[in-house]
Amino acid sequence: MPGIIDVSQLVKTYGDGTKAVKGISFNVSEGEFFGFLGPNGAGKSTTIKILTTILRKTSGSASVAGFDVEKDAAKIRKIIGVQNQDTVVDEDLTGRENMILQGELQQMHGQTLRDRIDELLKIVDLVGAADKRAGFYSGGMKKRVGIARGLANNPEIMLYDEPTSGLDPLTTATITYLIIKLQRELKVTSVVVSHDIRSAFRMASKIALLANKRIGFFGTPEEMTGSDDPYIREFLGGF
Repeated sequence: MPGIIDVSQLVKTYGDGTKAVKGISFNVSEGEFFGFLGPNGAGKSTTIKILTTILRKTSGSASVAGFDVEKDAAKIRKIIGVQNQDTVVDEDLTGRENMILQGELQQMHGQTLRDRIDELLKIVDLVGAADKRAGFYSGGMKKRVGIARGLANNPEIMLYDEPTSGLDPLTTATITYLIIKLQRELKVTSVVVSHDIRSAFRMASKIALLANKRIGFFGTPEEMTGSDDPYIREFLGGF
């Protein structure tokens, strides 16, 4: 069945002949929490960059909410939010000021922007630290700022790129449950790219595992843990 994200036989080949993805196909249903897993170099980031219209595909097709990733890039950018792996905040500004900058980049201004920031600060539990310099923020707080910035345009689809990387176990659990809360309360479609299998399994209802730049598994976390496939068993390790 068609999904809110549809990818079919997607190929990306760089100028030097390197194939980043080799004919992958998957779809994500509206309202679903989708996990995109795989080792470094498997093609996860390339696929996400194509879906967010940063990279152009070589062949195949990819659409988001019915919009083609190349023909309708501007429309896709209006309905998609992204929390980047390397959350960069200006440490000389407060959390609120960092969010104001992001809102202005998305053509939000005045009372509309201030109201949206107040709403987002509550959503990501940063109200008490909003007016402190980001240089004093922990890694988890910076991740929250990154998530809030991704939600600034009230997206239909939210992409999380390694949202728990570099965090200690307690903060990882906190960010994981925050993302689950956002999924439930905001009713967005969510895609998480992660190396953290435990965190991804807590969040996602459907998983795609990339192997050698192709889809090596597509199904539920329960189906994945029950698989006897040697590659899947190796990837899961001691999970």
